[in-house]
This record gives sequence, structure tokens and C-alpha cells, in this order.
Amino acid sequence: MKPLVLTEALRKAAQRCVWFEPPETAVADPAKLAAYIFTYGGADDASALREQYGEEDIMIVLDAAPPGIFDARSWAYWNLVVGRYTPPSMPIRRL
Repeated sequence: MKPLVLTEALRKAAQRCVWFEPPETAVADPAKLAAYIFTYGGADDASALREQYGEEDIMIVLDAAPPGIFDARSWAYWNLVVGRYTPPSMPIRRL
């Protein structure tokens, strides 16, 4: 997974969507940051991420998404965006 560059737009998206940690920490885990942005962010937040990630990169972060962040609607939508018309199962926590 390619690393993200903390642009001003991505900083704002991280501050809005991952409010519990600094943007510099959030950007270090692209899969987690993408999951929060794709679940809780708006169009501007998603655009900030999509400036750096294309469809293939988004597929990679979806495959690496941590459990417990995505809701069913967001999961289905972002998988549809990358061409997965039947989304894979959402990530689940294993105890």
C-alpha cells in the first residue's frame, strides 16, 4: 500500500474524520484513515484522499480495512465505486 502525503486537504479530512488522533498519526495508517474518511467523511474528504489514490489503491485499502469502522452502506458504496458489484464481506473482529 503506497503511503499518503499529508496535504492541507487531507489534513482537514483527517481532523474531521479521525478526531481522536493528530493527522500526522492518522496518515501513517492509510487503510484506517481511508476507512474513516469513506465512512464518516463528505465529498471533500473523499476527494482529498482520491487525489492520491486511484481505483486500484482504493481496492487495496478496502481489502486491508480494519474491522469495526465501515458501516454496511459505506462498504457497499465504495466497493461499487471500484467495480465490485457484489462487495466482499465486511471486515469482522475475531476474538
